[in-house]
Amino acid sequence: MPLVLKNNHGSSISSASKLFLVFTLLSLLSILLFLTSSSPSTTLTATSQRTLSLPSTTSFINVMVADLPRSLNYGLLNNYWSLSSDSRLGSDADREIRSKQLRAKTLDFPPYPENPLIKQYSAEYWIMGDLMTPYENRSGSFARRVFDARDADVIFVPFFATISAEMQLGIAKGLFRKKDVANEDYGRQREVLDFLKKTEAWKRSGGRDHVFVLTDPVAMWHVKDEISPAILLVVDFGGWYRLDSKSSNCSSSEMIQHTQVSVIKDVIVPYTHLLPRLQLSENQERHSLLYFKGAKHRHRGGLVREKLWDLLVNEPGVIIEEGFPNATGREQSIRGMRSSEFCLHPAGDTPTSCRLFDAIQSLCIPVIVSDNIELPFEGTVDYTEFSVFVAVADALKPSWLVNHLKSFSKQQKDRFRQNMAQVQPIFVYDNGHPGGIGPIPLDGAVNHIWKKVHEKLPIIKEAIIREKRKPIGVLVPRRCQCT
Repeated sequence: MPLVLKNNHGSSISSASKLFLVFTLLSLLSILLFLTSSSPSTTLTATSQRTLSLPSTTSFINVMVADLPRSLNYGLLNNYWSLSSDSRLGSDADREIRSKQLRAKTLDFPPYPENPLIKQYSAEYWIMGDLMTPYENRSGSFARRVFDARDADVIFVPFFATISAEMQLGIAKGLFRKKDVANEDYGRQREVLDFLKKTEAWKRSGGRDHVFVLTDPVAMWHVKDEISPAILLVVDFGGWYRLDSKSSNCSSSEMIQHTQVSVIKDVIVPYTHLLPRLQLSENQERHSLLYFKGAKHRHRGGLVREKLWDLLVNEPGVIIEEGFPNATGREQSIRGMRSSEFCLHPAGDTPTSCRLFDAIQSLCIPVIVSDNIELPFEGTVDYTEFSVFVAVADALKPSWLVNHLKSFSKQQKDRFRQNMAQVQPIFVYDNGHPGGIGPIPLDGAVNHIWKKVHEKLPIIKEAIIREKRKPIGVLVPRRCQCT
């Protein structure tokens, strides 16, 4: 017989009913406490709640495109195709390319130049094309476009800085480094910065959450200091390192290391490869040990290239060719990379070059002789699984490099190529659609770039908040950032 309790009025309540009531009251109390602790303080404004909140999901990044005029992006391409010629291409090659692009100067989304000196820097075009693609065709994109700066994680700056710089270099190279009204590239740089600095988004963050694509080392040349707090998409840090004017050598206490760029806030992106992809199933026997094609004489880090050239040019099994990446040079490079076990990648004007990504697409094992190199998507990609890294000091020892490469077994080289075939898609920008407007490769370069930017968001948000609490008039010097 169940236990029966009596209330004050003499009515009975079973123990089961009492337990149910207690459980219900405890549940309601728990829900009330949870809602109270999880709801934001009533003293926070909507803006501060938005600023302090972390990204709600890791499946996308919210990107707003700054409202720059078309003349600073696709309009520049219309202007390029309106030129009678590209002075840096051979006349025959230029005529052939332009004969196929007669309508390009009037298209809403013109093609990017085929000039390899420009095409290798075309990341700006493919990133912009993805953001301009209609919503219904962007389901595979990691970047979700938003139209209110308050909803954005980052602000994308749609300035084709490479095209702007390269057009100036092609038309009037002598004016390029001058802050002169006749320098059209400088005028465009100022137009971009003057516009952005008037926006509430820039004022709120100091530009720290703005994304600039600066794949060409000379892009935005005159305003680098002004955009240094922003997120910069660069192919490497060559040309960005600065020394104090008093510094005479690398051991000086006056040295200022990369105050403008850092792997902490910026993203290393791939060059656009110029050679077609070789599938692993298409790979054939390779008869040469080592291949290199390019210019012998370069600036800065290119001194290493000159010394390597002299050491290797007469070595058996090594092919060293001087050449320009025009149509003829392209075919030579395809044959050379596909028939060689290893492809040499020495530093040139900058620590890296397009040659590395051509080698990957050709399944030619990269031999990287560049002590200060930075590489795209590290953390996702382990380059040691398909590349050979050599210290400059070792590479410059007579016969050392050739003997080192000969020491790799066939099994090791086959494993390198198998690993390389797996990462080939990661370095592909081209989505195969006219004007770059259309769905992008899911595992391609554009998505991986936005994923790397997304990884930086906590650091960027922290920097913005720290800047807000600084008293007016207080200047905090930039400090060296760890790499």
